[in-house]
This record gives sequence, C-alpha cells and structure tokens, in this order.
Amino acid sequence: MHKSSSVGELADQLRQELDRYSPGEKLPSSRVLVERFRVSPVTVSRALARLAAEGLVVTRPGAGAFRAVPRTPAAPTGDTSWQEVALSADGAADLVPRSVDASGVLVSLAAPAPGVIEFNGGYLHPSLQPERAMAAALARAGRRPGAWGRPPMEGLPELREWFARAVGGPVTAAGVLVTAGGQSALTTALRALAPPGAPVLVESPTYPGMLAIARAAGLRPVPVPVDADGVRPSLLADAFRATGARVFVCQPLFQNPTGAVLAPERRAEVLRIARQAGAFVVEDDFVRRLVHEDAGPLPPPLAADDPDGVVVHVSSLTKATSPSFRVSALAAHGPVLERLRAIQIVDTFFVPRPLQEATLELVGSPAWPRHLRAIAAALRARRDAMTAALRLHLPGLALPHIPSGGYHLWLRLPDGASESALTAAALRAGVAVTPGRPYFSAEPPAGHLRLSFAAVAGAGEITEGVHRLRTAWSQVVG
Repeated sequence: MHKSSSVGELADQLRQELDRYSPGEKLPSSRVLVERFRVSPVTVSRALARLAAEGLVVTRPGAGAFRAVPRTPAAPTGDTSWQEVALSADGAADLVPRSVDASGVLVSLAAPAPGVIEFNGGYLHPSLQPERAMAAALARAGRRPGAWGRPPMEGLPELREWFARAVGGPVTAAGVLVTAGGQSALTTALRALAPPGAPVLVESPTYPGMLAIARAAGLRPVPVPVDADGVRPSLLADAFRATGARVFVCQPLFQNPTGAVLAPERRAEVLRIARQAGAFVVEDDFVRRLVHEDAGPLPPPLAADDPDGVVVHVSSLTKATSPSFRVSALAAHGPVLERLRAIQIVDTFFVPRPLQEATLELVGSPAWPRHLRAIAAALRARRDAMTAALRLHLPGLALPHIPSGGYHLWLRLPDGASESALTAAALRAGVAVTPGRPYFSAEPPAGHLRLSFAAVAGAGEITEGVHRLRTAWSQVVG
C-alpha cells in the first residue's frame, strides 16, 4: 500500500500510471483508490478532477473515470504579429499611451512554488478564511426563493443597506452600488471620474493594482508623498494646483503599503483641499475588517464626514473572507452616482445574485462577528511574531511603522542595498517577498520590501521565513 499526503502527490502518482490503460479504458474505482493510497474520498475526487482539467482523464457521473482519448493534433499556429501594429498604431493620438502591466498585481496573486514561504501574499491563509461559514451561507442562499434569478442592477436592496450602514454618515442604500470586488470598483471609479490623458493624484507609495488601473485607462498617476500620518495635505494642495487634477485616490485606513492611518487633523483638511480644487476623493477602504486586536476604536470612513459628495467610497469583503468572495461596494451621492452606475452596468451587468444572497447570509450570521474577532487576534499575533523575528535577525532592515491593521509590514532597505538582488536571493532561499519598486509611480526614495504575515500558515512559518530572508540578506549585503 502507498500513502499519499496531498492532492498533488496523488495526481502525480495517477498520472505516472496512466500508460497502463488504453485510451477509453476505465481506471480503478474511487473506493479502490481510497484503499490503495490510504487517502480520503475527497482527495481522490480532487486528484481525478485535476487530471480531467489537464485532458488526461474523463469522468462520467455514475460510471467512473476513464483514460482520455488523445486529442487530434492542434491546427498550425497562425501569425499574430499583425496585432503589434494594431494595438499600438493609434497610440500617437493618446495624450498618455495606454499600457496594461499586471506584474505589480501578479506578485500578490501568483502562487509560489512548493516549499516557498509566501511573504508576498495578498489574502488570508486558508486556515484564517471562514470556509465553513461561507459554505453554509452559500448553501442557505441557494435555497432562497429566486436566488438564481436576475438581481437589481445596483445590487440587492438589503445588501446595499448593509454596506450603507457600515459607511455611515450621509451614505444611504440609494447611494450604494454592489460591485464584483475592490479592483472592479476602483476601475469603475477612475473611468467615471477622469478622461483618458488626465492626471490622477495618488499616494506615494501606493497599491500597484491601482497604478495599473490608471495607466490602462490612459491616466497619468502623479505621486503625493505619505508619511506616518498619511498623505501630506500641503503637498496634496500643491499637486492639485500644479496639475489641475480632478481625482485623488487614497487609502486613509492602514494604507497599502505603509500601514499609515490618516491623522484626525488631516481628514477634514484633505476633504477641504479636494473640494476647493473641484475634485473627487476616491477612498479605498480595503482593510477596515482586518483590524488588529490592539487597534482601539477606528476612525470612520472619510465618506461618513462628507455631505458634499466629494468622496467616492470603495469597500470590499474579499480581504476578510477569501480571494473568490468578490463582493464590494461603491458609495457616492450626487450626479456622479449615475455615471458610476452606467459604467458598471456596461462593464459587468451585475454581481451574480447567488453570491449577493450568500453575502447577506454570511454577514447576518453569528459566525461573522466571531470570524472578525478571530482574525483580529490572529493578525495581531502574526504581526508581533514577524516584528520580533525581524528585529532579532534582520536589524539592518528599518521598520518605521508597525500598523494595527492590515496584513503586512513595510521595510526600508539601507542606502545602497539592491532591492532586486535581495528579492531574487530571497526566492532562491525559499521565501517570496514583494519588492517596493512597483508601489511608486515615480522614482522611489529608497529600496523597500513588503512582507505579508497573513498568507502563511502561522507563527512558525513566519519565523522560518525570516531565517530564510536572513540567509538571502547575508548573500547580498554580507
């Protein structure tokens, strides 16, 4: 008998044995495979599904799994070189050439190779995700009358009301649009608020995915520096005057990547400066539900203190649940709401109703507050474990700010240290880290690293990851 400990290992073993069977011949039953490899029926099912996705196996409900008949040879590859001309020929007419560079986003989306510790992840580790609660919510949602029908274009009224209550202030359900994840909401907001070629003010450093959205839309990101208290109002005012921009994108709470919280005395100043410039503030409130246990009371969203419709607010449930739980909201009031609504409908029609119904089931269940309390404690413990390990083993990396929310730390490298060399050496040592360069829309003031403590299995993996990073540091810096 064999023993296989994972879906991947079982799939590898079955793949190696496929030559024993003729095309179309039936493979051993699931029960036989369970007994032979001493794994669960779920592991067998997932391994066969993996082979089916590769085109090696065909599964037939009630009949079993069969070796797939080889596919006919693929047609000769055509010549697509003409597309290079077609995609760039009209670029000369653009004030800002449009480019789509997803590399900064893929850093936190791509799964690392087996054995590599994931300090570059952008989502909760599966052990922190509310998998049971989400599964139960989805099951209950599927039984709701009309759950598979077409939802209202703006979103289910009860879900819009829930998001509006979470924002507070002048925001009402009528001013909320349910969207498919924060990235989609930011894309809609920037398309609605700025024409191609326009400048858009961004925090520096800032989230690479937002920079990618702006550049893909032909916008020109203009950096406004951030310090420990958030964006600097005097420089924001200068940037509005110098550029004539009509949009400023910011993350006032646990900013990505610095972790800064916009200081109380700056909140009203930012809104006043934007209002004076006749500009919108896009508030990306992306990790409000990833507060740490020791954070204390949180400031309300900027939108809660905005009666004049300056703020277009984006909030999402994805970071606090799962990468696949892509439900978020856009909140605004005034004429801009109709433009946001029209762009969203054109782009995506609506968020699937079963997912909206499942969201209502999840956030209305007793499991939801329990989950938020659990991740608040877990993230604090992980943050403290990573901070302690870095201070002990890598004192040469400056840690200017320890956040009380979010899922990462932002480290500054010493002058002269090569960010790219350290990132590459870290990967060779078995730990994936995020370089700082993609977070800057202009030349960075120094090298940086962003280290996530949410995507790993626990404190032990954090300690081991820092040890591996120390090995890389020794190779690069000496």
